[in-house]
Amino acid sequence: MTIVERLVPDELWELFQLVVPAAPSRPQGGGRRRYGDREVLAAIVFIATSGCTWAQLPSCFGPSGPTAHRRFTEWSRARVWAKLHRVVLDELGARGELDWSRCAVDSVNMRALKKGS
Repeated sequence: MTIVERLVPDELWELFQLVVPAAPSRPQGGGRRRYGDREVLAAIVFIATSGCTWAQLPSCFGPSGPTAHRRFTEWSRARVWAKLHRVVLDELGARGELDWSRCAVDSVNMRALKKGS
């Protein structure tokens, strides 16, 4: 099993494919090959869980740190993370693997700002 498969298991990859936008086409052709979404997702997961910076991303993932960051930004603008969160919750709920009793909110307190503050 590769590091990409460990960080992005098949089940997660299948769910991610439901929410990730299609890669933009290059009508002019040429240019570098676009790294696969699974490799980039694994790089993003590594960054998020290891605490390293984009520049410190090990080369074993394939894409460079700037490439992974660029795709992270694109996916953030496309709300991929919120969509993925919802899809994962739906999947876990369908399996009966969510304990909703731990998600209850009794009250919410917010401090109002005074005018001019």
